[in-house]
Amino acid sequence: MAEGGIGCTELESESNLRHNHQSQNYVESVSVEITSIMTRLGYGEQIRRWRVEKYKERDSLLNAPPSDVTVITAGSKAEGLTRSHESDLDSLFVFEGILCVEAGISLHTIPDGIGVYRMDTCAYSGHCRLLLERQARKHFKEIHTAQCDNGQGDILLSSSLFLNEMSAYISAHSTVESPERAGPSLPWSIGGEFHTDNVFALRCHCPSILQRWASRPRHWPSPVLVQKVVSLEANVTAVGFKESEYKHMEWRIGFNTGESELVNNLNDTQAKVYVMLKMIVKDVLRPPKKEITSYVMKNIVLWQAESNPQNKFYAQSFFHWLHDGLRALRTAIVTQQLSYYMIPERNLMAASGLTYRQQSQWVEVVTDMMAEGPRVILRLPKIRMAIVASPEPMLWYSMKRMELEMLWLEKMNRLITCLENGVLDKSDAILQEIGRRMVEVMVQIALRMMEEGCAMASGFWFGLMSTPWCKRMQKYHIARVTQYHFARITEYYFARVTEYHIARVTEHHFARVQGYQFSMVTEYYFPPA
Repeated sequence: MAEGGIGCTELESESNLRHNHQSQNYVESVSVEITSIMTRLGYGEQIRRWRVEKYKERDSLLNAPPSDVTVITAGSKAEGLTRSHESDLDSLFVFEGILCVEAGISLHTIPDGIGVYRMDTCAYSGHCRLLLERQARKHFKEIHTAQCDNGQGDILLSSSLFLNEMSAYISAHSTVESPERAGPSLPWSIGGEFHTDNVFALRCHCPSILQRWASRPRHWPSPVLVQKVVSLEANVTAVGFKESEYKHMEWRIGFNTGESELVNNLNDTQAKVYVMLKMIVKDVLRPPKKEITSYVMKNIVLWQAESNPQNKFYAQSFFHWLHDGLRALRTAIVTQQLSYYMIPERNLMAASGLTYRQQSQWVEVVTDMMAEGPRVILRLPKIRMAIVASPEPMLWYSMKRMELEMLWLEKMNRLITCLENGVLDKSDAILQEIGRRMVEVMVQIALRMMEEGCAMASGFWFGLMSTPWCKRMQKYHIARVTQYHFARITEYYFARVTEYHIARVTEHHFARVQGYQFSMVTEYYFPPA
């Protein structure tokens, strides 16, 4: 009897081990499949590196002429994690000739002519007030107007007044639309299609903060990368802590270039976990007032990378780390606490505006997602449609989309090169060749969409062919269209093409892929437990 009982227990244990092993193998295989799909959707290593380099090149070209302001691409574009027209372009405009410094730094170490503000960090963590130590040789009206007396003989720089001055300057000197500002950002919109978030900042020298960050015990980043981040400059932006009595006088300390460098050094799996966490916030949680942002997701991934050996992040482990990231997100929502990666004393969830109802709802949603395992990705429209797409058409559209984006990034920088004294040299041979190839690819896409019976294809084709430059094209077969007409197609139509995301070029085609209905395909990938 005893032996029988023992034997039964051993069999059950062996069965459980086998089941767990099979489950692990299944999760790992789906992890590999999903990371491959994300590459085809435009989040792979190759295109990511290309974007990063092209936006760095853009910054170098923009900053080549002497100027009082340095332009720095920030956010997802600097990180290479979004397509050209997938999200807003975040730009940092840093004033030259002004430096904010920590207490204890001697003015004698700073060149004459540089305006100096002393950072008073007796504010909420990660924020400071700026006290004038030395006027700049260069007079900036917007900064001078934002200075005010604190009643104790000190001159402070008001973040609120500075932002008001910059907003008024933009309105007076620009024809672009200016939507309502958010935090330190002054958004611009051109034609309702191209959106930029612009933040004006001052350089900041804060070695003690960076040294505290650098001295932490960690698995990642490497010592070489740590020193590179330390060498990159910090900045202060015009926004105070929301609940501070003196928020109109406070500035926030940030490390945009350093953080971009860190994200650019995440490996392929880590970067894709970050992208999918951002998708979850956007498509599942959908916070109405940015109670949870992609910046929160970035910090979760950076803490995750620092706390674990790099060799544990590989394609087969994708869902393990996605689950880990969701757990960290749930903890942040429950506790309303998430430390800023660069300055841990600053809580990113403080003053987030998260209500009790939202908190309860989102904790429940995230808990459900964690319980769903790999099936969680079916909540994400882009991923869901890509799963049911036929591999060959999806790969074809992926390659075309990637080529178009690479051409666009090249054209973006070439336009800057060909611009002289506000006049664009349209005769540039390289610019014309890029334009010719872009339209050639767009025509190929339109023709294939029509061949596959896509309902949107005819509308796109009509739009493409009805421009003033293309009307004469209707007389000829596509193969006979001249290079001149190809070169004259505007970027507007490129933007429209790229919005035909490869995962939704033809919903009808996706719905009947390989003879399966959607439910059958998802059951194949995600069989019932």
